[in-house]
Amino acid sequence: MKILYLLFSVFLLLFQATSGSADPFFADTVECRNQGNFCRAGACPPTFAVKGTCHSGLLNCCSKILPE
Repeated sequence: MKILYLLFSVFLLLFQATSGSADPFFADTVECRNQGNFCRAGACPPTFAVKGTCHSGLLNCCSKILPE
């Protein structure tokens, strides 16, 4: 019975190491984040503009509006 606790902790550590691995499946999300932008559902905040899409078009890629 004590081995179940050990097995559970090993599985927990294994699955924790793979968290967040879904991002590479979305090329537009990776491209957005590599440019220093962020993804957001809905409209971007007031000082940001929509620069593209994330998660295959489900989210907006928001970038900071630079002053001229």
